[in-house]
Order: sequence, then C-alpha cells, then structure tokens
Amino acid sequence: MVRGLLGKLASRSLSVAGKWQQQQLRRLNIHEYQGAELMGKHGINVPRGVAVGSAEEVRKAIREVFPNQSEIVVKSQVLAGGRGLGTFKSGLQGGVHIVKTEQVEDIAEKMLGQILVTKQTGAQGKIVSKVYLAEKLSLVNEMYFAITLDRSSAGPIIIACKKGGTSIEDLAEKHPELIVKVPIDVFTGITDEDAAKVVDGLSPKVADRNASIEQVKKLYELFCQCDCTLLEINPIAETSDNQLVAADAKLNFDDNAAFRQKEIFALRDPTQEDPREVDAAKADLNYIGLDGEIGCMVNGAGLAMATMDIIKLHGGTPANFLDVGGNASEGQVVEAFKILTSDDKVKAILVNIFGGIMKCDVIASGIVNAAKQVQLKVPVVVRLEGTNVDQGKRILKESGMTLITAEDLDDAAEKAVKASAS
Repeated sequence: MVRGLLGKLASRSLSVAGKWQQQQLRRLNIHEYQGAELMGKHGINVPRGVAVGSAEEVRKAIREVFPNQSEIVVKSQVLAGGRGLGTFKSGLQGGVHIVKTEQVEDIAEKMLGQILVTKQTGAQGKIVSKVYLAEKLSLVNEMYFAITLDRSSAGPIIIACKKGGTSIEDLAEKHPELIVKVPIDVFTGITDEDAAKVVDGLSPKVADRNASIEQVKKLYELFCQCDCTLLEINPIAETSDNQLVAADAKLNFDDNAAFRQKEIFALRDPTQEDPREVDAAKADLNYIGLDGEIGCMVNGAGLAMATMDIIKLHGGTPANFLDVGGNASEGQVVEAFKILTSDDKVKAILVNIFGGIMKCDVIASGIVNAAKQVQLKVPVVVRLEGTNVDQGKRILKESGMTLITAEDLDDAAEKAVKASAS
C-alpha cells in the first residue's frame, strides 16, 4: 500500500548488503477496524462497522449493527496491503467481499483462522483472526489522501489525489500532475488555506467544501495527537448523501511515543508480526529479518551494516540485521542465538564483535551457554576484538566448541560465505 511515492517521501534508503533497500523503521501498525474506531473518536466520517472473530459474533453483529442492511462488506483483517486481490491457502479468492447479508456468516467462516497470501505478506501469508463487517456505502467518487513525514520539508506533508481506490504508485508514475502535496508547518499547524489546498487536490464532486476542509483538519489533528508516522486513506470517498468518508485506512505510529500512547500501543497484534522480531524486542535486541543464508550477530548498527555489506562483497547474503548493542548481557546473547537458529534458511552464523563498552568475554560466555541450550547445526564463525578479547578467546577455546575463528572482518566474512556453501 505504501511504496513508491510515499516510500520516497517517508523513508531513508540505505545500502544493505550491496542493494538499495528501504530502511525498516520500528513503528506500530494497527488493523483497519482499529483505525476506523480511532478516526471515529476524532470526529472523522467512517462507515459503520464491527470486527468479529467467530460465527456467533457474526450473527450478533448482523442482528444488532446491521438489522436492515441487504449487503455487507466483509474484510479480512491482516496487517498487509493487497487483501482484495489476495488468495487464501484454502483456495478462497480475495480477502474482501461484498455479499448479501444472508451470506455473511458463510464467507466470514471461510476467512477466519485461514492464511491469506497477498503481494505484501510474502508466500507464508498471514493468519486472519478477525474480519471487519462494514456497511456498504453508495460511493459516487473515490479519491486518495495521506499524511506522512517528509524529510525535505522537515515536517508533515499531506498528499492528495482526485483519483483513488487504486495503486497510488502506478498513478503517480503515469499521471504525476494529479498528485498534490501540501507541506504543513509543524509549529503553525494546519491552516484553513492548507486544508483548502488539499480539498482542491481531492476535487470533490458533491461533498460540501467547508465540511471537507474540516474533515482534513481533523485528520491532521489525529495524525499529530496520536504520534502517527503515516495516515493513509485509499479511498477517501464521497457518498450519495454528500459526505466525505474514510472508506479504508492505514495508520502507523511512532514506537518512540509508546510511553504516551498507551491505549493505542495496547492494540498491537504480535500474531501479525515476524515472531523473530517480536522475540528480539522482548529481549531488547535490534533485529530485522532478511532473506539470506548467513546469520549475523554484531554489536553496533554501523558495524552490523558493514558486516552485511562485506558478506555480500564475498558472494554471500545476510539473513538478518542483529545489533546486540553496547551493553548486552549474557542472557541477551543467548536469546540472540536462539533467534538466529530459528531461521531455517541460515546455513552459517557470523559473530562480529568489536568490544568497547561491550566486552568480548560476555559475548564468549553467551555463545558457550547458547550452545548448551540450542542445537547448533550450522558452522559458527567468530571474530572478536577489543575489550577483554583475550579472556573471550580463552573462554571459547576452553569450551570445546567447534568454532571457526577469524582475525579480521574480511577474513570472517570470507570464512562465513565458504562455510554456508559447504
């Protein structure tokens, strides 16, 4: 959903393992039904809807929320875009269906508990634990609206387009003149003039202009008050009763604001996240899963990036970014090894530690204890340098473990690539 256009505006690019990739930021992502509820609390027009997790809840929702509705929109709830064109592993086509009220229970049961695969989930897909039942609106016009953070203007930027309900990236590529960008002064806040520019970019056909301006201002207020990093509505639509409605929404929140957004962060759904990243966060480790075959455990983000680059230089591919930090405990090192070895794609592990605050003997003890708790079925290459390096090397030598030692980073990367291929 958020690629291309928004990616260029919102993300920094880093050279990771020799390729340009989007930098992955830690940010909370919530389900559509949660976003709709949050927007409704801030006075934003949203369709009437309810999330359900069982057939009994479906029947109750139809009785109490949609007693006179002839058709209902049934939306699978996964934290990924492309649901409408997705496919369930059970064979059901599409994660979003508009059906007659009497068919809602049947289609919801076919979605609940099943794995939905979309272009953003990867081949493994994501499990659908809830479906969102929403009223079917009579839409007369679909547009695009988003607020994100823009590095060039050093503040929020609102993006509007008079065409929505489709891929904004494709639209921006083919018709860039339709994309309107309105930077907002973070100190002044959104003005009537700013909001009017956005509404002009949306070019509503039937919705009241002044009411639309107020909706834009409320969306911006939500973005700021809730510490959002992204608020994307595709489509923001006009209904036959002349209302501007957020027909679909994606919201991300800055993890650094968790301390003051406790209610929002309580909405986190760890079942939709990479379990390795969830475990890493619990252990206070910085971990991002990648697609390679060499697991990396490094101290310091810069050294971790350099390690991945040099692995690529020698013909290998890193399986992850893992920074144990400068003050990791022995227990954290053990957890790091558990995470690395849980990845079936990993064919070798490279430990690259330059001890400053982080002591080499602590890393060494962690490696030894990890070997006792985890069956190490892949070769481990270790390069230690810095504080307490002699003690660290002695601990590893006396452990009796079969390790591949390296003198420097280049040597370590070369040996790791060779070990992963054997």
